[in-house]
Amino acid sequence: MDSVVPTPSLLDRELATEQAHVDLVYRHLKKATKAAKKVAAHGRQLYTSDAQTWVREEDGTALFERDAFAFQAARRLAELDAEHEGLVFGRLDHTDGEIRYIGRIGVRDDDYEPLVIDWRARAAEPFYRATASEPMEVVRRRVLRCRNDIVVGIEDDLLDSSAAREDLPVIGEGALMAALKRARGTRMRDIVATIQAEQDEAIRADYRGVTVIAGGPGTGKTVVALHRAAYLLYSNRRRFERGGILVVGPSGLFMNYIDRVLPSLGEDSVVLRAIGGVAVDSLGQIASRIDAAQAAVVKGSLRMAEVLKRLVNLPLIEESSLLITVKGEPLRLGTTELARIRREVLARHRMNAGLSAAESAVLDALYARYPENEELEFEVFSDLVTDSATYQMFRNAWWPALDAREVLRRLADPQVVAKVADGLLSAEEQAALAASFDFDEWSVADAALLDELMAILGPVPVDATAEELIFLADGTELSEVITTADRLSIPRENDPDEDPYDTFAHVLVDEAQDISPMQWRMLRRRGAEASWTIVGDPAQSSWPDLDEAQRALDDLIGSAPNRRFRLSTNYRSPAEVFDLAAEVVKRSYPGADLPHAVRTTDIEPLLLHCPSSLLADRLEHVLSELATQVAGTIGVIVAPTRLPSLIDAHLPMVRANPERISFISPLNAKGLEYDAVVVVSPDQIVAESPGGERVLYVALTRPTQRLVTIDLDDEGDWRP
Repeated sequence: MDSVVPTPSLLDRELATEQAHVDLVYRHLKKATKAAKKVAAHGRQLYTSDAQTWVREEDGTALFERDAFAFQAARRLAELDAEHEGLVFGRLDHTDGEIRYIGRIGVRDDDYEPLVIDWRARAAEPFYRATASEPMEVVRRRVLRCRNDIVVGIEDDLLDSSAAREDLPVIGEGALMAALKRARGTRMRDIVATIQAEQDEAIRADYRGVTVIAGGPGTGKTVVALHRAAYLLYSNRRRFERGGILVVGPSGLFMNYIDRVLPSLGEDSVVLRAIGGVAVDSLGQIASRIDAAQAAVVKGSLRMAEVLKRLVNLPLIEESSLLITVKGEPLRLGTTELARIRREVLARHRMNAGLSAAESAVLDALYARYPENEELEFEVFSDLVTDSATYQMFRNAWWPALDAREVLRRLADPQVVAKVADGLLSAEEQAALAASFDFDEWSVADAALLDELMAILGPVPVDATAEELIFLADGTELSEVITTADRLSIPRENDPDEDPYDTFAHVLVDEAQDISPMQWRMLRRRGAEASWTIVGDPAQSSWPDLDEAQRALDDLIGSAPNRRFRLSTNYRSPAEVFDLAAEVVKRSYPGADLPHAVRTTDIEPLLLHCPSSLLADRLEHVLSELATQVAGTIGVIVAPTRLPSLIDAHLPMVRANPERISFISPLNAKGLEYDAVVVVSPDQIVAESPGGERVLYVALTRPTQRLVTIDLDDEGDWRP
């Protein structure tokens, strides 16, 4: 059956029909919101009392009921408030005449009949899985495009023409192609209305074990992974809301780009962290600085795990022997004996938790050297030794409480690096490592090293003799607030063996091909008992040793149940752009998984070159033209060393369009997309990136419409 060309009256009639249903949904949504507010108010009234110094048992029960009411009401209100924009986005017309509307959350009428089915429910699967060859009893799939609560557009797919009535309207060019042509903004949009069948299969995969989602640029890996997180919370809410889901991305810029996707899908109980912020739980800070290529490779290598162990074992004092006199008898422990004690204690304890065991071993060794004819009980002997100033100075220098940051700072000393990296790192690698530290700003690679050190050292012990500060230095009075939680809580001592980091029930890692082996170790500490979703494409890897990265991933998966999904269609890049990018990456990575680009624009990439001295003028001209050719965002991708000078040039077009035009390094461009992209000096990008041409491949595949490259001085060697 051919598509009916819509007349204005037909389109208006269809829009009015859908608007009537959307209006009905919003009326019931308001009722649900009002009911949730009544529940919240009732919860607040459950317990009201004057301040008192103790809590009765019945008060504690009322407090629990109040908190439970408040939590459930607040969660439902947040869910309802968040979904008002584009709440209803789909409709299915079935062969038996049933009509189902699909939306971001489920809404029911007064008789508990569904007005909208949650997109994650099993009943909604045909909206994503049905095709013309397998219609799944669906005649027509319709996508509604809404602005707030107003239906502004309709796109239809006819799936079963044999079951369609003669007058069934089929409007538009299809929802997917219409969505792909829309201008990009500064935030990622969800694709809940246009999920394709192969994407839906990955989204709804079993939560257990490890799910790997692979695919080339533009296949929707990131947004599929985020929809999977929302689906897991919907289908296993108790497990994953209680245990938590951690979503890890390549950069803070990327996390800002995706941060509205999950709330738009009805979920806000997910932790988002850039890879440089994964260890914020243990370090209390987020790293964003990127090391130079060679230093980043050294710091990410698994060899650093052994380097850090040696660093912890390396005493702070050069001469670590102990000579002490007890009742006139000189007793000595040499460096060999002390090194043996250190090794044995560290085999059983973390450094910061091992002082007591180390001290006991030292005292035992000293007592064994005390003359047998001198009768002195061990307890008395121990007191004499530990009270001695000589011993106390030795102990503080030999086994100090170590902070991870202070330990890592020692690697800025080339002599220390030479001692701990001998046989592990080459002389060139050692020099790059020692020169890489900037203690005013830790790097992303440093965060994994600091986290590794915290796992080796354990938390810095709290001085039990330190008294709590009561008076403020300036004499200001401080009013102490005692909460109900304070009254009910039971104080407990800090456990020196307790892990200082958060753990999660599910860990989702995007751009996994860029995760270094040391960063995988950091991630595994957060998901030791977790299920995993791992998303990536080796052809886009900035990590040079793909075999080492694959070994780290295989080690993570181990014998756990695992499944792999390949996304094969590039929805982002026009074929003209992707064909060029594919030729570039095949030279350095012949085995690249190249998806099929489904769109054409008949606009070939524009390959320019100009003298370096004229770059600012040429770039200004290019941006002026692109601003009139595309309606959305424009990204200028530049090698890291050239980026500051171009930003400081303050081009007039950039000042006039700060929301549309942005400068970005190739690594920070990962996962992002723009309507148009200008790649400045591709050869320089290759030279400065540890992944070489694979990172240039990333830059070339960011645009959805137009690509411009600017070579400096001569035609670039990168050109196929």
